[in-house]
Amino acid sequence: MLVDTHCHLDAPEFDGDREQVVARAQAAGVTAVVVPAVARFNFESTLDMARRHGCVVAFGLHPIYIDQHQEHDLALLRDWVAAHRPSAIGEIGLDGFVPGLDMARQTHFFVEQLKIARDFDLPVLLHIRKSQDLVLKHLRRIGVRGGIAHAFNGSWQQAEMFMQLGFKLGFGGAMTFERALRIRDLAAHLPETAIVLETDAPDISPAWAYQQRNEPAHLPRIADELARLRGVSVADLARQTCRNACSVLPALEHQHWTYHP
Repeated sequence: MLVDTHCHLDAPEFDGDREQVVARAQAAGVTAVVVPAVARFNFESTLDMARRHGCVVAFGLHPIYIDQHQEHDLALLRDWVAAHRPSAIGEIGLDGFVPGLDMARQTHFFVEQLKIARDFDLPVLLHIRKSQDLVLKHLRRIGVRGGIAHAFNGSWQQAEMFMQLGFKLGFGGAMTFERALRIRDLAAHLPETAIVLETDAPDISPAWAYQQRNEPAHLPRIADELARLRGVSVADLARQTCRNACSVLPALEHQHWTYHP
């Protein structure tokens, strides 16, 4: 069982062939997909992925879109969570990589969304690009029930702190590049209970699809590479990463996606 714990299947990059993308992923052995929202403009399209394909979904306000978010979006998010009971709050977090994003404003929206996650006892799907220590600071202050640190590329010390707070660490396409030495070292040596698989499709394409659109059908080959790095069988890796994903996103235990041509 292969679970893609982070895939933006509702993204416009898939509008021309989404049904074929789903079919290819299922044919490749991907059995469940988690689709996080990024802003109020795609809450509905994210929910549609659950209705049409049985995806597990999350609602959140992504830091990349901080200039678009409005204060009332936080109340809207709370209403959507109450009405639709998503699997998690996400994708949320902080981004210290993209120039010009107001960190104070990012922090305000992140903290308020952590409070929503706490109030509804939901895990969170974290965006932590060049912001791991700041994210950890706020997680310590506002306790949530864990979740996934998406596209993890931090240090060993940071990895340990996320794990102590109940988080799994997401690995995907970036790990497949031989020059990504730190990520590959983490992927190879972290405890087996710490790791989940992801694609972040249509972004973060693996090495064999560099500069091409990513899609969830690549997940089995990503799993192959991770199993090779760790010196385990792909079957054992698939079972363990599935258990890890279900432990932080319990909705995955009861929901598998479907294809409706």
